[in-house]
Amino acid sequence: MNASSPESVGPLAGLKVIELGQLIAGPFAAKTLSDFGAEVIKIEPPGTGDPLRQWRLIKEGTSVWWQVQSRNKRSLALDLKAPEAQDIVRQLASEADVLIENFRPGAMEGWGLGPDALMQTNPRLIMLRISGYGQTGPYRDRPGFGVVAEAMGGLRHLTGEPGRVPVRVGASIGDTLASLHGVIGILMALHHRQRSGQGQVIDVGLYEAVFNCMESLLPEYSAFGAVRGPAGSALPGIAPTNAYRCADGGYALVAGNGDSIFKRLMQCIGRPDLAQDPDLASNTGRVKRVDELDAAIGAWTAGRSVDEALAALEQAQVPSGKIYTVADIAADPHYAARGMLQSVRLDDGSDLSLPGFVPKLSLTPGGHRRNAPRLGQDSDAVLAEIGLTPQQIAALRERGIVA
Repeated sequence: MNASSPESVGPLAGLKVIELGQLIAGPFAAKTLSDFGAEVIKIEPPGTGDPLRQWRLIKEGTSVWWQVQSRNKRSLALDLKAPEAQDIVRQLASEADVLIENFRPGAMEGWGLGPDALMQTNPRLIMLRISGYGQTGPYRDRPGFGVVAEAMGGLRHLTGEPGRVPVRVGASIGDTLASLHGVIGILMALHHRQRSGQGQVIDVGLYEAVFNCMESLLPEYSAFGAVRGPAGSALPGIAPTNAYRCADGGYALVAGNGDSIFKRLMQCIGRPDLAQDPDLASNTGRVKRVDELDAAIGAWTAGRSVDEALAALEQAQVPSGKIYTVADIAADPHYAARGMLQSVRLDDGSDLSLPGFVPKLSLTPGGHRRNAPRLGQDSDAVLAEIGLTPQQIAALRERGIVA
């Protein structure tokens, strides 16, 4: 499926956003806004740019990840350590709706770009600040990356097999969760500003975003002293739900934990006795006998390939699925039908597949308006828009402040 046309401006058209972060957390929040029409000016250092440009697999000198993280954005290469660059940021912020940053707390204040300074000029400014531990508290000055936040937020302790080294989720989930919480904060702040005319600061700590998704972890500890631990592919306290090995060596994921679903599942695997057992009619009883249920389901899947097992489970209307690789994703007709496989043409003439746009809005969907920018691609245009002359821009470039 082709990427959306430039005319697909989205519901945030007209929203002006300044992005001062790098790598993942701040830029992903700005990317989400830009996907839905916001004008995002990404400020990155001259010479090197955002380090994400060189992360993971590289094509024509630039990470293909960059094409996802920075689509629809404009690039202004600016050395924030220079007073002249700080003046430019202040001028941009005076006309912006949102400013996003994910530096260590205190960095923006050190440049004279903290919220007190910027909001004095533009009281309507909404400022999203993402950091490892938040802007306050005893840990605020510690460097905080997503992997540390995932551990502090409680997620890392829950992943993997009991008794083994806790495993990392295979994506930067802590950064992404913080980004999405930041976007939610921006949208709420915009709603408040519409009524009051006031901007505000949104303070997101990576560990807090992870902790916010930890479901019943804290109240269970508070009420029962229960310290939940890793449980492999199962979900403790909910049964049956697990990954079951099949005859071809793959795994079928089966979620039979709804009361009526459980009965259909047991009928499907040839165990009507378990389907009718009154002790298994509710989740409470099933949890007590989870090992027995897992053994029964596992014995059934062991005699079938993944596809055979899933076909039978689908027929019985039991939630189930296989473990997708990215090759499975790229070939899946449902992904294609839902517009989740977008094809874009890069500057070198080659095509690249990128993830589609989430969520799906019926009237104002997200869209791909432009490819991720080259470093400093829009510097001259952005600076001209705030009144700098070609001679002034050239002088800044000669001194290495602008690229």
